[in-house]
Amino acid sequence: MLDSGAWKTTPFKPYNLVTLGEPVRGGYLHPLLKVRAEFRKILMQMGFVEMPTNKWVESSFWNFDSLFQPQSHPARDAHDTFFIKDPAETVSVPEEYYERVKDMHETGGSSGSIGYRYNFQRGEAFKNLLRTHTTAVSSQMLYKLANQEGGFQPQRYFSIDRVFRNETMDATHLCEFHQVEGLVADYDLSLGDLIGTIETFFKKIGITQLRFKPAFNPYTEPSMEIFGYHPDLKKWTEIGNSGMFRPEMLQPMGLPENVRVIAWGLSLERPTMIKYRIKNIRDLFGHKVEMARTRTAPICRFDDASAAY
Repeated sequence: MLDSGAWKTTPFKPYNLVTLGEPVRGGYLHPLLKVRAEFRKILMQMGFVEMPTNKWVESSFWNFDSLFQPQSHPARDAHDTFFIKDPAETVSVPEEYYERVKDMHETGGSSGSIGYRYNFQRGEAFKNLLRTHTTAVSSQMLYKLANQEGGFQPQRYFSIDRVFRNETMDATHLCEFHQVEGLVADYDLSLGDLIGTIETFFKKIGITQLRFKPAFNPYTEPSMEIFGYHPDLKKWTEIGNSGMFRPEMLQPMGLPENVRVIAWGLSLERPTMIKYRIKNIRDLFGHKVEMARTRTAPICRFDDASAAY
């Protein structure tokens, strides 16, 4: 237009240098981030240290094998897990630790267990995947804790981050969601310590009525499902899972024999849906989220029921 001179005869809208523009509004926190911030504050108040969970791609070794989960487990099939095509395999894992984990799977090592009695496959262990749980990070932190300079020191860890599972999406399930996980590593812990820690956490978010049901997990024994009473639904609802890590998982790491690790976890989405009265999880997380809900969602505040005890 400048080169041709057309600007000389083209009508332009006059500039208005007086009218104010559209006011710039501040950003808004998503409801999940509000609940996440409250959970982080509660766990830090309880003395937990946050684990680094910024690596979403893990090897099958850390995600499954180090947890004493057999290589034939259905969760390791492609219909349950997202495997990575490029790079398809991890570069390395700690070799001495790998051999101890392999021996534990095949024979039970010196733990008194008989293991799973199968031929442990290196190729299966080195497959890359999108982590299916943040326990893949927990196993790495426990391994570092066992082999740190100065030896083992009791520790409390937690994480709140994304995990990925090849699931059919519906009103209560997503392929990508958030897991809240806490663990305590210390000498001579018991099932009572686990129940007490869980009750303390849930009281701090206002849930006082809890029930525990025996369950099975490949890497915890004993294992318990956690149920909380939902006053709106007038029924008991599963809100988490828990257990004590098995000796077959802890011994190859090099932890002292009398060290026990208690752990529990839950999704971040379920308490957020309850808190903000959201019935469909796809309205909370994903491409269907309405920006208006993000702008109008109130501040998240849990009533600390533990203050009454």
